[in-house]
Amino acid sequence: MSLPRPTLEALDQAARRVGLHLDDATLRAYDSILEATFADYDTVDALIDQPPVVRYPRTPGVQPEDNPLNAWYVRTEIKGRADGPLAGKRVVLKDNVCLAGVPMMNGAATLRGYVPDQDATVATRILDGGGRIVGKAHCEYFCVSGSSHTNAAGPVRNPRNPEHSAGGSSSGAAALVGAGEADMAIGTDQGGSVRIPAAYSGIYGMKPTHGLIPYTGIMPIEMTLDHAGIMTANVADNALLLDAIAGADGLDPRQQGLPAERAPCIDALGQPLHGLRIGVVPEGFGWHNSDPAVDEAVRHAAAQLAALGAEVTELSIPLHRKGHAIWTPIAVEGTTQQMKGYNYGSNWKGLYVTGLMQAQRHWRDHADEFPHDVKTCLLAGEYFYARYGGQYYGKAQNLARRLRAAYDEALSRVDVLLMPTVPMRAPRLIGPDADANLFVTRALEMNANTAPFDVTGHPAMSVPCALRDTLPIGMMLVGRHFDEATLYRSAHAFESAYDWTAL
Repeated sequence: MSLPRPTLEALDQAARRVGLHLDDATLRAYDSILEATFADYDTVDALIDQPPVVRYPRTPGVQPEDNPLNAWYVRTEIKGRADGPLAGKRVVLKDNVCLAGVPMMNGAATLRGYVPDQDATVATRILDGGGRIVGKAHCEYFCVSGSSHTNAAGPVRNPRNPEHSAGGSSSGAAALVGAGEADMAIGTDQGGSVRIPAAYSGIYGMKPTHGLIPYTGIMPIEMTLDHAGIMTANVADNALLLDAIAGADGLDPRQQGLPAERAPCIDALGQPLHGLRIGVVPEGFGWHNSDPAVDEAVRHAAAQLAALGAEVTELSIPLHRKGHAIWTPIAVEGTTQQMKGYNYGSNWKGLYVTGLMQAQRHWRDHADEFPHDVKTCLLAGEYFYARYGGQYYGKAQNLARRLRAAYDEALSRVDVLLMPTVPMRAPRLIGPDADANLFVTRALEMNANTAPFDVTGHPAMSVPCALRDTLPIGMMLVGRHFDEATLYRSAHAFESAYDWTAL
């Protein structure tokens, strides 16, 4: 069956969109010339695509009646292997992770009704490892917000204090793990979206080295920033899940440079801290919006690590204060261009989720429905990319190498960098009628420390280290590329020695 052929008017409109102005005779000639191209498209249309095989039966996703934190999008039941390292573990997926036959909306009204036809690699690996996937967790609208007030279905509430934000954009995942409704969760992190909600909600959030966990089958935001991450209530579960899902899948070009062999992270747990060098980065403290209680608690946690045998010193990295600025053009312009390509674009060799691309085709028709944070991101991204031709996106990507080198140099002198995950505790949720300034401020105010490590790809983990007025405080540990094991070693020692809720 042939695809519909364009009318001459449609061809003329396409020509004008790329700056061509063709007279009628030339347009008709081009229409004839392009018939061979159209015929090749007919051939591709007739061929059968072969997405990854869906191997595990499941129940359709249903929206639960009991959802006090508004953290669930849908519940499902997918049992993995009868045995395996994840046997008995309840796992929830952030709702930008494809799960065949189960609805996915990525926090956005524009995707309501979309049902993927394939499983993300992480979902398959969880099930292969014996885990049980129990549902999809709400996330923020297109994953743009670091707070939990932007989902089209309403705000996600903090499991420690429901009047406050659960963080974002992996908001529902953090709330469900924090509330004990799931043992493990898969989140994603482009500016802090695993670590921020982990810090706000009092759980452990690992953003591993860029590419270590395959992103295949997860709705992308910006290819160079995309990280899949892990959220759990304890360190052991975090390491266990990373070991089960890490490694190349042959479908994700983000996974270049992975080590040929990697020791299990779970083996690092229980190792003493004697000889471990930790650098407290002063530039990660004292931001304009820093809560003194957060800075004090994180410095106290550093002293407690020293009491456990670590060598803790202060280590200045001046460029860290510019890291968020370097991240901004990549995030703003990259996200905008990614959306314009229906979230996949072109010029890469990864697996394209074509059903998702189809579902995203007409997002512009609904752009007026987007929340303020998404609108302002798109507006800035479109303006700067059009005005400067991508110059500042490119410059920021070049500067990213300087930023990575600065962290790498620091990590040649210590084994772990330490700073607050976020400069504040979870703020109160704002109402749906909040003005644009407050709405956007609350969505983006907290990622000065987290965003730089999405640019450089270093592994970074949020560890709960104190509780103040019912609200958790997170300390962030950062390591060398592919050295997640050292972060787990440090986090587990702290967890084993101290009850963070009493600190």
